[in-house]
Amino acid sequence: MKLSNSYFYTLRENPNDEESTSGQLLIRGGYIKKSSSGIYMFLPLGFKVLNNIEAIVREEMEKAGCRELLMPCLLPEDYYISSGRRDNFGSSMFSLKDRFNKTMVLGPTHEELFAVAASMKIHSYKDLPFSLYQMQTKFRDEPRPRFGLIRVREFIMKDAYTFDKNLEGLDVSYQKIFNAYKNIFDRLGIDYKIVKADTGVMGGLLSEEFQAVTAIGEDTLVLCDSCDYASNLEISTHRYTDSDEELKEMTLTATPGASSIQEVADYLKVDVRKTVKALLMNIDGQLTVFFIRGDRDLNETKVLKLTGGKELNFANDELIATSNAVAGYTGPVGLTGCKVIVDEEVLHMKNFVIGANKEGYHYVNANVSDISYDMTGDISNVVEGDICPVCGGKIHFKKGIEVGNTFKLGSKYSQAMNLYYQDSNGQQQPVIMGSYGIGIGRTMASIVEQNHDENGIIWPVNIAPYKVGLVLINQRDEAQVELADRLYEKLLSLGIEPLFDDRDERPGVKFKDMELIGIPMRITVGKLAGENKVEFRKRTDTQNTVLTAEEAVEQVLELCR
Repeated sequence: MKLSNSYFYTLRENPNDEESTSGQLLIRGGYIKKSSSGIYMFLPLGFKVLNNIEAIVREEMEKAGCRELLMPCLLPEDYYISSGRRDNFGSSMFSLKDRFNKTMVLGPTHEELFAVAASMKIHSYKDLPFSLYQMQTKFRDEPRPRFGLIRVREFIMKDAYTFDKNLEGLDVSYQKIFNAYKNIFDRLGIDYKIVKADTGVMGGLLSEEFQAVTAIGEDTLVLCDSCDYASNLEISTHRYTDSDEELKEMTLTATPGASSIQEVADYLKVDVRKTVKALLMNIDGQLTVFFIRGDRDLNETKVLKLTGGKELNFANDELIATSNAVAGYTGPVGLTGCKVIVDEEVLHMKNFVIGANKEGYHYVNANVSDISYDMTGDISNVVEGDICPVCGGKIHFKKGIEVGNTFKLGSKYSQAMNLYYQDSNGQQQPVIMGSYGIGIGRTMASIVEQNHDENGIIWPVNIAPYKVGLVLINQRDEAQVELADRLYEKLLSLGIEPLFDDRDERPGVKFKDMELIGIPMRITVGKLAGENKVEFRKRTDTQNTVLTAEEAVEQVLELCR
């Protein structure tokens, strides 16, 4: 592409309303343009990168035997009204607003349409297995769009489903797509971790996430420094250590004015890890008090899974008043009028500090034998330095962006969608399904987050909008123009389209633009053109190399292989 007569622009300053590096660089480089909060246009350069990513996804999905279809683009929720129904996974069902005849028509989801497509083929066990995928624009009611393409209202999603007759078949199909995802992210050059994740309200058998490791990631990845343990913070566990202290007698101790757990620890001059704090919560209208180690946080996902609850909130004064709990001084000794749940870690502690249900007082040297509770379980978040549950190494955290996920659904979804097949005995059986997704836009953003420097983006060769930039220094020098045109045509004939900067701009502007937009290689045609020589430079290099024109072409071909 020749820039002198093409759509191309760059910005020198970062946009004020973009927090992420990827959002800033993609906007400055003319890849995307925000049209409204959480919604972006993909401009020509950005669309080429998007297409390159999608091409890799398609190649790997086809290798895995997954066939592509195209579904209708479902309208955003702004065009819907609540039907008062909820699907089997807790999501609201919406009715489509027909703006022409004012009638309401129930609008299916893409998940439902996959089931409809599958039902056209599935009659008996002989029709299984198979898999389908699509790439489509989707919408979500994102209350706080941020980080450029990472958290948006409109996004491009690659989603897929596998259909099998039993769990053994699902294992095989799942592994095929799982391996395809690894190939995709490997080819894209993403530094990623595969972490176990919460199966959520869909109640599946297994959920795994492909997390791009970046400082701006919204997910916390729990990793081990000694083995390949990797988990999402929502479900991560750790190995407990039993205290070897001798048991002491519990004593009531005044703690005037100390109501927060840190204030109590400071007043008593004890490590906060020797305290147990109370969290007074409302689970579906019931007062539930949780007791966890003083330095830990309650894990909502674990709590709801353990209790079977639907909603977790802090208890208000009215609900707390139904018990003998005293805010700031609540403890599990003699606590009544509520459900008491103790974190499993507490059962391994000795001689700890707890509230006394009396204002201004705590118990010191409490032990498990001194307390009573209704339930125990793993209900707290791990912290860095905890012991790995697999190998005994140390746990540490990294931030990640979820770019893909794989999910063993089992039969719950197919039963909800009335998707059955006839087995060899003539009996109706639910189809066993797997669900798989990749966020195309956030994958693009993740690549930029991981591949940039102070000058701009550094695209991997296979997804860059153009693999090589061709910079003409002086449009009035016949030797330079002749050599630049010859190189341009030569590269085109070899199937490599250069980004040819033939604009009447200063060389410094051209070089800065090439660095900003992240073109992997640059050939500069300047004062050595009369000797058939050019300057060659990779985006990651700090110095130019002088080559003949033919050597430069060979270098481009080598790096494109």
